[in-house]
Amino acid sequence: MVRLENHLGKIDISSDFFVNLVGGTVTNCFGVAGMATTGATQGVKNYLSSMRFIKRRIPEKGIRVRYNKQKFTIDLHIIVTYGTNVTAIVKSIINKVKYVVEEISGLTVARVNVFVDGMKNE
Repeated sequence: MVRLENHLGKIDISSDFFVNLVGGTVTNCFGVAGMATTGATQGVKNYLSSMRFIKRRIPEKGIRVRYNKQKFTIDLHIIVTYGTNVTAIVKSIINKVKYVVEEISGLTVARVNVFVDGMKNE
């Protein structure tokens, strides 16, 4: 949860908002085949959601957003499409995510870390 305070009052922005914002931005980038599961907890959540024990979609797959001292640090775990330039994809994701988050929230993105965890044939 991000809490901002100004002369008009307090603003609370949920972390789910940023996860959905970043997730939508990343998956719309050229060359991204999908997001990768980052740990055991996300793996269990994804398994249970695929088995229909959990009805809601798991938006946080492959995304971690941290907020500290008025700045964001975003970690992304992606799967790229085979035959695409990985360096170009990563640079594009970093620039696009940073721009979108800063434009919508008005807060600074200190760092976007992109981890390529796999490759997929299409």
